[in-house]
Amino acid sequence: MVRAAVLPAVGTPLEITDIVLPEPGPGQVRIGLAAAGVCHSDLSLSNGTMRVPVPAVLGHEGAGTVLAVGEGVTHVAPGDGVVLNWAPSCGVCFHCGIGEVWLCADALKGVSRLHARTADGTDLHPGLNVAAFAQETVVAANCVLPAPDGIPLTDAALLGCAVLTGYGAVHHSARVREGESVVVFGIGGVGLAVLQAARIAGASKVIAVDVSPAKEELARRAGATDYVIASDTTPREIRKLTGGQGADVAVECVGRPATIRAAWESTRRGGRTTVVGIGGKDQEVTFNALEIFHWGRSLTGCVYGNSNPAQDLPVLADHIRAGRFDLSMMVTEHIGLDGIPAAFENMIAGKGGRALVVF
Repeated sequence: MVRAAVLPAVGTPLEITDIVLPEPGPGQVRIGLAAAGVCHSDLSLSNGTMRVPVPAVLGHEGAGTVLAVGEGVTHVAPGDGVVLNWAPSCGVCFHCGIGEVWLCADALKGVSRLHARTADGTDLHPGLNVAAFAQETVVAANCVLPAPDGIPLTDAALLGCAVLTGYGAVHHSARVREGESVVVFGIGGVGLAVLQAARIAGASKVIAVDVSPAKEELARRAGATDYVIASDTTPREIRKLTGGQGADVAVECVGRPATIRAAWESTRRGGRTTVVGIGGKDQEVTFNALEIFHWGRSLTGCVYGNSNPAQDLPVLADHIRAGRFDLSMMVTEHIGLDGIPAAFENMIAGKGGRALVVF
């Protein structure tokens, strides 16, 4: 029996309860969690914006220690520190075959499997594959990556989603070049990672945009050179800060139509907008045909930072160990499992950076 945060059904409150977790079978790994980040995607699962089988144990950004391995698992062993990879690539589908592992057709195949049971025998699924909101979890072997040396596991938890997503949005999707200007919409966990990645890329001006004045100090610590309170005039303010032209690159981390539109309008003619935020299928963003031609801007979706975790984690580890990327500054609250519902409410209200569940 282990303690876990269970989503009984879409739109219902999380239940913090005991679950019965099986021993790892062939090709599986059992992990004792050190920490798990509370990501907006977990909120999107709970409210139905993203659909997975329920009831489910949520949580997909985490790190911990291997407790046991099943038959055939050779790349990790009991006692090893690992980072969870919620979107493992199969290696054989069309997208994996052309190197776009972040779009793997089978990445979320594991969400329909039986993960555990409640004390009364109810079957539970593993949220986004890894069920990190629990003291322990059992995952497929391809969902774990060796944790980088020299980085505490509680910090390394953030590598599993926020950091890979934010860093990848800058370096893989937007491909920010040295000297370019970057504007970041939404300064939560991912937005803080984007700010740090933009600074690492050598951006000349890094503008943070958020609805909360309280986040300015945090944004500047992450690398923002300017801070703008979101409003109807945000694109105009961004142009004033960039010589009247608009930013070279905008990264949208909110997932709302108005914010996506504002990010696009905040870039210069020929500018690039990368959308990281996840919105609902009923939320539409509109453009007219003439403005698409006239402005010559690009608008790009971004899944998991367009990252290959196995390749990107060592690069990120070098930045972290060298002091260029600060994981601990992204965490504004340390909580237990019972603090997750309040962390969801804070995200809805636009408060804070990353809340971290520490076990």
